[in-house]
Amino acid sequence: MILNIDIPLGNWVESAVDWLSANASVFFDGITIGVDSMVTSLQKVLLFPPPFVIIILFAILAYGMASKGHKPFTKGALKAGGGTALFTILGFLLLQVMGYWEETMQSIALILVSALIALVIGIPLGVYAARHDTAEKIIRPILDFMQTLPPFVYLIPAIIFFQVGNVPGVIATIVFSLPPAVRFTNLGIRNVQEDVVEASKAFGCTKRQLLYKVQIPLAKPTIFAGVNQVIMLSLSMVVIASMVGAAGLGQSVYKGILKADMALGFEAGVGIVILAIFLDRVTQSLSISKKQVEEE
Repeated sequence: MILNIDIPLGNWVESAVDWLSANASVFFDGITIGVDSMVTSLQKVLLFPPPFVIIILFAILAYGMASKGHKPFTKGALKAGGGTALFTILGFLLLQVMGYWEETMQSIALILVSALIALVIGIPLGVYAARHDTAEKIIRPILDFMQTLPPFVYLIPAIIFFQVGNVPGVIATIVFSLPPAVRFTNLGIRNVQEDVVEASKAFGCTKRQLLYKVQIPLAKPTIFAGVNQVIMLSLSMVVIASMVGAAGLGQSVYKGILKADMALGFEAGVGIVILAIFLDRVTQSLSISKKQVEEE
């Protein structure tokens, strides 16, 4: 027998959002000013130098990160980082030639700010969850909810609280990309071998020393794998964030959809692919330990 009970859950949530919007406007205005200042400042920094200067810097970064663990300019370093650096140069030159340079820099700024805030919140939260079982049990279903709720749903309260523009896009991206930072940090610390932890305690390590000198260093590859996932999830929100006025390549894709403009949508889509490969190759190397490189 099915109970005929009407639970107005959506109305309760709507009432809560309306109450927050009316009574915490100063708080949300502060967040808007802070986040918008970060995004705008980073966009100005990226757009100030000539494109070829940024392309060279990105190529150097890609080469250095991809060849991590190898001696500079050796055969192994050139093999590991040369292809990534060449792809970076050709990919960003293509974006510049197609006329999407400004949109690309705007997207990078949005991604980096969103990922940075998500990591600043997520990594400490993951550490806390790893050290407290009760907290981990409470945090886990919240993260499940954040990951499974359709990202479009985040945009509704984001618009109400932060109006239209870059800020609601950044906030929605943070909510969507935060869970991997918490999960991977929690997993990395919990997977540190128990005998190592016990040996550290036997040598007189305090809880703080155990965390900062033993557990976090050993968990770094896993934590950095979480960093990679946060950045990639932030990138995946570029198009969705454009629906609330966020600037960048996503806005060009969105315009292409609205106008049924195949050329515009395809070109902007290629730009997102190039950006995704660049960011993935740069951040993926963070999760590779020196030992793994030596074994290879």
